[in-house]
Amino acid sequence: MEFFDSHSHYNDEKYDEDREKIIKKIYEENITKTVCIGYNLEKSKHSIEIAKKHDFIYSAVGISPNDIEDYSDENLQKIENLAKYDKVVAIGEIGLDYYWNKENKDLQNDLFIKQIEIANNIKKPIVIHTRDAYLDTIEILKTHPVKEKGIFHCCPLNQELIKDGLDLGFYISFSGNITFKNAKSEGAISLVPMDRILIETDCPYLSPEPLRGTRNNSINVKLVAQKIAEIKNLTIEEVAKRTYENANRIFKIKDL
Repeated sequence: MEFFDSHSHYNDEKYDEDREKIIKKIYEENITKTVCIGYNLEKSKHSIEIAKKHDFIYSAVGISPNDIEDYSDENLQKIENLAKYDKVVAIGEIGLDYYWNKENKDLQNDLFIKQIEIANNIKKPIVIHTRDAYLDTIEILKTHPVKEKGIFHCCPLNQELIKDGLDLGFYISFSGNITFKNAKSEGAISLVPMDRILIETDCPYLSPEPLRGTRNNSINVKLVAQKIAEIKNLTIEEVAKRTYENANRIFKIKDL
């Protein structure tokens, strides 16, 4: 049984002391693929460096709405250049965050749209971060269609957002927050068909129960898969298999 953690951040400073040890351990625990996600220019470069060192790790590059200070035409050109590397499988994470940033919504919208254009230019999917910005996120995706579609990462448990995302052809990825005691995740997860669902950790953040509050890693994606299996009345083996296939498909990774 193999697992694909579709969203990790081994480029985060929280792994500086033991990054290689953790990466070795997750592979030994059958996490045989993961995408290390960039969120600004520096961390996008680092994600590629990590992917180059490890066959089972892929990269995504982009500027997140919470790193808006990186937004410049020069940096966007650098992101596009980085994205041409063959182990870069997506532009991301990109999107809108009105929870942490209420004062620069127009700037966030512009940055999101320009990175969709980059994704369309190089024919790669996007990885979407959206928080408290459901309506604007969907409106941008409708008015600026993404040719290769993409993923709603750590998808908010907003059933209208999920319905709209699925209607637009996107995949829905769930992380450790679906295991939280107050999550009420059943309705949201039940909406997503098995050919469009992904699992992720967003590590080092969002450790699932019963590990909430500790540093997360990709091994814990198994707890996310187990929760989905319980809600959908499936085995964890079936969830692992289907989410692995789905991630390979959306990221265009050929399973050797």
